[in-house]
Amino acid sequence: MTERNGRVTRPGGSMTRPGGRAARPDGSVIRNGRAARARWAARASLAALLALLTAFCGLTAVLGTGTASAASVARALPSGVVVVGLPGLEWSDLDPARTPNLWRLVAEGGAASMSTRAVPLPERGVTCPVAGWLTVSAGQRAGAPGAGCTAPRAPEPVPGGGVRVPDWAELTAFNAATDYRPVLGQVGQLAADAGVAVAAIGPGAALGAADKSGNVAKYAASVEELGDPVPYRLIMLEAGDLTRAWLGGDTAAGRTTGPTAGPAPGTTPSPATGATTGPTAGDVPPAMTERTRRDAVVRADRTVGTLLGRLPSRPAGTTVLVAGLADTSTTPHLHVAIAHGPSAGGEPYPRGRLTATSTRQDGLVTNTDLTATVVGLLGLAVPKGVVGRAWEGGGPVSGPVSARVAELADDDLANQVLREVRGPFFAVFVAVQILFYLLAAVAIRRGWGGSRALTAVQVVAVVSGAVAVSTFLAQLVPWWSLPVPMAGVIVTILGIACAIAALAFAGPWRAHPLGPLTAVAAITSVALLADVMTGSALQVNAVTGYEPIIGGRFYGFSNIAFAVFSAGTILALAGVAQWLLSRGRRALALAVCAVYGGFAVFADGWPAWGADFGGVPAFLVGVAVLLILLSGSRVSPVKLGLVGLAGGLLIGAIAVADWLRPADRRTHLGVFVQQVLDGEAWTVVGRKFRAMIGVTVGNWSLSLLSLVALAFLFLVLNRPSRWGAPALGRAYALAPALRAGLLGALACALIGFLMNDSGIAIPAMALTVAVPLTLAACVRVLQLSPPTTAERPSTPAASTAPPSP
Repeated sequence: MTERNGRVTRPGGSMTRPGGRAARPDGSVIRNGRAARARWAARASLAALLALLTAFCGLTAVLGTGTASAASVARALPSGVVVVGLPGLEWSDLDPARTPNLWRLVAEGGAASMSTRAVPLPERGVTCPVAGWLTVSAGQRAGAPGAGCTAPRAPEPVPGGGVRVPDWAELTAFNAATDYRPVLGQVGQLAADAGVAVAAIGPGAALGAADKSGNVAKYAASVEELGDPVPYRLIMLEAGDLTRAWLGGDTAAGRTTGPTAGPAPGTTPSPATGATTGPTAGDVPPAMTERTRRDAVVRADRTVGTLLGRLPSRPAGTTVLVAGLADTSTTPHLHVAIAHGPSAGGEPYPRGRLTATSTRQDGLVTNTDLTATVVGLLGLAVPKGVVGRAWEGGGPVSGPVSARVAELADDDLANQVLREVRGPFFAVFVAVQILFYLLAAVAIRRGWGGSRALTAVQVVAVVSGAVAVSTFLAQLVPWWSLPVPMAGVIVTILGIACAIAALAFAGPWRAHPLGPLTAVAAITSVALLADVMTGSALQVNAVTGYEPIIGGRFYGFSNIAFAVFSAGTILALAGVAQWLLSRGRRALALAVCAVYGGFAVFADGWPAWGADFGGVPAFLVGVAVLLILLSGSRVSPVKLGLVGLAGGLLIGAIAVADWLRPADRRTHLGVFVQQVLDGEAWTVVGRKFRAMIGVTVGNWSLSLLSLVALAFLFLVLNRPSRWGAPALGRAYALAPALRAGLLGALACALIGFLMNDSGIAIPAMALTVAVPLTLAACVRVLQLSPPTTAERPSTPAASTAPPSP
């Protein structure tokens, strides 16, 4: 080879430019064959990824169409429907001796815990009895003005017969101004329009049975006053003994009890009607004593028994629905839900647990589901304003009734314990993470402790990276029933994390810099993927998962679970890709990442599994960044924009496919499409945006954790240390796929932060997986390679000019 004009000429006339790439005589570059194949493989992988996701969307649409045709089968309806509202009734209240009537209904029908979330009181999470009844009336979260709970007032007679709910216009205006915009009187109006005879027994029942004008055609203060129930196809009964015992009000007479016949203590009379609108101090009455509560439950059971004894024997049967549709304590609870008699399909509700497509959890329904159930049992079309789904038979159960009741009571116990430990757990979690980063920074930057300290840092980093998935796997152990739940959940999570870390260091992969990282990340990805494909049971009542009492979400990927799953998936793929790349199998590495990454993105968005709207575009961008960098190409704003657009189109296609299914089978993805068509989408988007800002600004601990994790990553691992050159740079040199995986995970977390209502919680939890595992890889690189001398800036050359005279 000869040199010509600064270029190297190869035999045959081609020239090589500085840097090693061949050039033709005309100056054009001859691309390296391997790099060209890698770029083509990257393009093919991205195309295969999008084709796979498109095929999955088509499958969703086909399944949705099939479900629609099956839903049109004719149904045999019950002759009568009875709704028994017992605000405050919990599963721990039931007893075969004290509540024989309710116990019999459980023994012969379906049962579940009910999430009674409505429009909560300011600074409170409880659902007041009035709000619970109004939510049943509207089929959407509803509430009442005021800062406290008050008993429902007795309705007022109107000329021509019937009664009217007091302050109905005020209640309607208040709810129209909320984010949920419930339409009060849905059930009563549908029944009136269809010619269904409705009767309400008790003031609360009048709230649930009223039409959109607040009127009820037939009202009785008691079961005895109603007389013969035969003429009425829908009867709503308020067994309000717990309400009266808690609020000190006599709801049957529409007055409060106490030293005087005036308003209850802490309430303010309405200037227009004299109705009590809520406690002036924004307080909620204290909890009842155990004896007071027990006696009230006994009286409520007698009321239920009185009505059941008067129900006629009808050819098609009568369906009885029992609902503890509100709270009667200072803290929210899960409440009783029972269905006895014929279902909307004609067959009896099976003995066992109830469920609904709104929750997809056996033994869990919501108060808005009660509305949809009543409407369906009457044979009426469920209006679009009703967000619940009809109760259905869940999984069969065996054993005595007492065991079933105990299991449902345990579900509420788990919720109560979760509310107590979640805040302290995150405080400990954040504090320990930050302390670990500080100690690791000292060990790496200053070299304190030598090689032993590095080994300890690596082990703790792997355990720390496994903590996130362990918070979900901990649900396999009933830690909430331990004597000290806070200690129980911490020990359980640490035990599982240590077991995962032991597995990560057990195999032959432990010697590779990315071996433990890949093992922990793969376990994280597979565990959460299996969970979401089988019903998301591990996320229910987890300290990082769903809280059924809140009622925000019951199935699919929660935002925190998505953050953990996406980070684990991308890092696991990076580890597998590095193993294949080291064997010269770049095309296979890209194919594996595209196939599993595409399936993971689809699982995140598919309505039957993850049902995650904001996560799909973010996840797709993260996987695309991984593929682009693995192929040797550069990530550009144009590429990111195109991938983001593809992600938006993908989740849009999934949402439309979900919308094509019957309304009672849609997830929130299909519901959002309908909201777009109805012009209500901006209301939902605005509510989500305010939630995201609120979480980000209000959750300072997770914001601090995110900042510390990023600072540790870029100011500690990415800078020279006592061990020489930057540890992160040395890890990139030894395992280039780590850079692709880390940047992909960070991109996914950033976009997820912008697109989900959990705000800073998403990057915080993603960094909890990514940064400790990256630290473990960096430490392993420091152990494998000899210390290097950190680069120092060169000193200026001495001047060669002669000294000035």
